Amino acid sequence: MKGILRFLFSGILSGILTSGMMQVEQIYVTPEKIVGPLNIIYMNKELILYILLFVLIYLTVAVPVANKIARKVDEFLNKYPMQEILMYIIGLGIGLYVANLVTNAFKMDRNNVVSEIYNLLVYIGLGFFGVYLVYIKKSEIKGWISKTGDILMSSQPKILDTSVIIDGRILDIISTGFVDGKVIIPSFVLDELRHIADSSDSLKRNRGRRGLDILNELKNTKMIPVEVMEIDYPDLDEVDSKLLKLAGEIQGRVVTNDFNLNKVAKLQKVQVLNVNDLANAIKQVVLPNEEMTVMVIKEGKEHDQGLAYLNDGTMIVVEGGKKYVGRTVKVNVSTVLQTSAGRMIFAKIIG
Repeated sequence: MKGILRFLFSGILSGILTSGMMQVEQIYVTPEKIVGPLNIIYMNKELILYILLFVLIYLTVAVPVANKIARKVDEFLNKYPMQEILMYIIGLGIGLYVANLVTNAFKMDRNNVVSEIYNLLVYIGLGFFGVYLVYIKKSEIKGWISKTGDILMSSQPKILDTSVIIDGRILDIISTGFVDGKVIIPSFVLDELRHIADSSDSLKRNRGRRGLDILNELKNTKMIPVEVMEIDYPDLDEVDSKLLKLAGEIQGRVVTNDFNLNKVAKLQKVQVLNVNDLANAIKQVVLPNEEMTVMVIKEGKEHDQGLAYLNDGTMIVVEGGKKYVGRTVKVNVSTVLQTSAGRMIFAKIIG
């Protein structure tokens, strides 16, 4: 990038300087050619001057200028997704095309300085207007493209957060074919996983390493495309905030099992796919007053309570079940509590 910018800056600046010097030369009376072996150099003085200026600028001024511009360009490219950059380029192209139509429709004397300034202002003004129009309507355009075209694929991209990767169930869900569209893993989520995997706490370290193993398996899956998106938002500190901003920009859905992120996303009108909600939806249906046979595994927190579990892991709080620990009993369901954090069943022993 730095080399390209350095080359372009040197070429443009040396071209402007050469053109200016040639204009100054025309003010004075100079011969069209000179006699002698130096005539070839004199006849090609404009080209020679351009080359000399290009080399001089390329080796001096262009170095710091190109480095500074390259940093700004890299920041811009990292800040905005490629889809948005392409939209801005298309907006600029449409603006310049309209400017060309306008200047051709209202032609002025090309040799007049006023007409040149007029043409330049029309191109600059309509070019910026095209970019600004895309800027204020980008969300609308993204949504329209995702529904009518193939640029974003027919389905909304799914953005995975750290918790759902560590959880691991998303791999099984994708393997069954229930998830369509592209799966996106932002680079800042990957960085958080690496940080967890390098933690001094053994529990966190194991969770982080499990997440990285799940990621490797996801990237090798053939069911749907998986992309690690190189993007970050330096102005935001929390990963959750970055996820929600990315989802808003690319019209994607956040896949998570984080209860708090789920609530915040709904407040910001960002679509969320909660793995816990999916797991609850396919769990065994248990209704109040239904009878079932369970094994009391251990004592509960409250007085005289026992705890049992269904095959899907749903916890059953058995009233009066403390003395039946280790035994199979018949119970009657009294209450079923269903939340995004999970499901809990309260039951009483029959007899």
